[in-house]
Amino acid sequence: MLVTVLKLIGRRLVAAVPVLLVVSALLFCVLRVLPVDPAAMSLPPSASIAEVEAKRREMGLDRPLAVQYLIWLRDAVHGEFGQSIHYRRDVGSLVAQTLPATLELAIIAMLIAAALGVGGGLLLFRLRGTPLEAAGDLGSMLLLSIPEFLWGLILLFVFGVAIQLLPFTGRLSPGFVRPGITGFLLLDTLLIARPDMFYDALEHMVLPALALGLAFSPALMRVLRSSLLDVYHEDYIEQARLRGISENRILVRHALKNAALPTLTLAGVQFGILFGGTLLVEIIYSYPGLGNLMVDAVHNADLPIIQAVGLTYCVVVLLINTGVDSLYLVLNPRLRVH
Repeated sequence: MLVTVLKLIGRRLVAAVPVLLVVSALLFCVLRVLPVDPAAMSLPPSASIAEVEAKRREMGLDRPLAVQYLIWLRDAVHGEFGQSIHYRRDVGSLVAQTLPATLELAIIAMLIAAALGVGGGLLLFRLRGTPLEAAGDLGSMLLLSIPEFLWGLILLFVFGVAIQLLPFTGRLSPGFVRPGITGFLLLDTLLIARPDMFYDALEHMVLPALALGLAFSPALMRVLRSSLLDVYHEDYIEQARLRGISENRILVRHALKNAALPTLTLAGVQFGILFGGTLLVEIIYSYPGLGNLMVDAVHNADLPIIQAVGLTYCVVVLLINTGVDSLYLVLNPRLRVH
């Protein structure tokens, strides 16, 4: 099994190379079409035309577009994404500094979405054939229609402003100094044995993670319910009943295990979408992650950051899909035959 999984991962990684090349080329070409002069933006407003032209030659902007892209690609392969026009810092360090924050938020949000999705899916399945079935369907459709940014605003107003139960800006309270070990704040606070800082960081993460989790859980609920309904038409479910197995055990030990596979596939897709959906939520909660960095870069026309962040999003989504496919292979023995 391990060999099969490793082969799958290898094939996925090889297939990811042309995808990354196409995405990087599109990003590079589209951004170069914009009416923005990176050389002029890198210099003070008082710079002369000669200084701007010299800067253009230094940055390689006087060369053909294809040559510019190949130079950028060569540097990107070595982890060099250039200097930020706005921050005057290495772009790679900025991405490395903000990526763990977004990954941490996305992972917590996906755990919330999975818990709500599985719990809600089981509840919807239990309501089948009862007078409350229509109410459950209506409730899940209502949840499905609310996007993550609207959940973010609702939760911020209710729990942050109205009853002031949870903080809603940043990652830590002003009295704490963020440890810089791994970049994953919850993990870092545990590594330095600071439970007070851990709970403070967790409180700051509850509202944005819950906003994302609430937005992406209804799809999981409905797919799990539909999968369970399909599984319950299989012969082995009826055979289990004839053997006297209780309905709860049939659901947990037999039906749920098989119905979980389509739900897992959707969860992988949802995780990739959720990772991209952190952008608006980070803005609402002033969360210093990759999404906030991207918005600032767009506002300041910081092309090196936009290119690096766009490529980072693509890499993370490809890795997520590879991980989900590998897990699906582990959980589904029929796929290991080939």
